[in-house]
Amino acid sequence: MMPNYRSIFRAELFVGHVAIVTGGGSGIGRCTAHELASLGARVAIVGRTVEKLESVKAEIEAGGGTCSMHGADIRDEAAVEATVAAILEAHGHIDSLVNNAGGQFPSPLAAISAKGWDAVVRNNLTGGFLMARECVNQWMLEENAQGAANGGAIVNIIADMWGGMPGMGHSGAARAGMLNLTETAALEWAPVRVNAVAPGWIASTGLDRYPPEMAETIRGMRALVPLRRLGTESEVAAAIVFLLSPAAAFVSGACLRVDGAAPNAKRIWPEVGTGGTTEAFDGFHLASTPRVLKDR
Repeated sequence: MMPNYRSIFRAELFVGHVAIVTGGGSGIGRCTAHELASLGARVAIVGRTVEKLESVKAEIEAGGGTCSMHGADIRDEAAVEATVAAILEAHGHIDSLVNNAGGQFPSPLAAISAKGWDAVVRNNLTGGFLMARECVNQWMLEENAQGAANGGAIVNIIADMWGGMPGMGHSGAARAGMLNLTETAALEWAPVRVNAVAPGWIASTGLDRYPPEMAETIRGMRALVPLRRLGTESEVAAAIVFLLSPAAAFVSGACLRVDGAAPNAKRIWPEVGTGGTTEAFDGFHLASTPRVLKDR
C-alpha cells in the first residue's frame, strides 16, 4: 500500500473543499496539492507541462485522493478564463486558490532584456492576478442562494525579497508587487480572504533548474540562515494549508514568512544564529533531496 502524506492537520479537514494549485506539477505546488488531497480536498492542478501534471495526478490518485489536471499558461488571459471555467464545470465550486506558479532566471539587472523582464513579471505577478481575478469573478464573489458571496481563500506564493533581490531583480520586483496586490485584494475582495506565503531558501527540486555555476552558492545558503538549514517543501505547504483552513478565518492581508529568519541576518551582527538549528518537518512521503544538495 502506498504511504500517505503525514500532515500535522486533522484528517478530513478539507472534505468537500475544492482547491486549485497552480504550478502543481513540481516542487512546492506538487507538495501542497498532495497535502490538500490527503486532507480530503478535491484538487485541481494547473501548469504548462502536461506530463508533469499527469504524473502528480497519478500520485495523488494512487494515494486515494481526488485530482483533476488543467494544462494552461497562466500568462494567457483567455487561457486562464477558460481554465477556471473548466474547473468549475468539473467540480461545481472553488473554495481556494494557491497561486504558486512562477519562475525566474539569474541575471544582474543591467543584463536583463525587456523580453526577459516581461516574461518573469508575467510569470510571477500578472499570471497570479489573472488566476485570482477569475476565481473571484467566476465564483468567490458570486451570490449564493442566501444572497451572500460564496467566499473563499487565496494564498499567493511570493519569496524572500526584503531588502532587494540581487541577481534576480525582475523576480524581486514581481514578488513585491504580488505582496502589494495581496494587501489590496484583501480589502477589495472581502469576504474572500487573501494572504501571502513567502518561502525563503527551500530544499525543493526547483534548485536543480539553476545553472551549474550557481551550485556552490546554493550549497552555501544554509550558512546565511539563522536556523542553519534550508526549509522543506512540507514546511511551506503547512503554512499554506493553515491560511486556507478555518483556523485562519480572521486572517487576511497578511504575509507569512517561511525562511528560518534569513532576512533578519544583519551585517552589523556578524553571527548568523548560534550554530544550532530546529528539526525539519518533512511530511511529504514523495519528497526527494535536490541533486545540487546531495552528498554535502
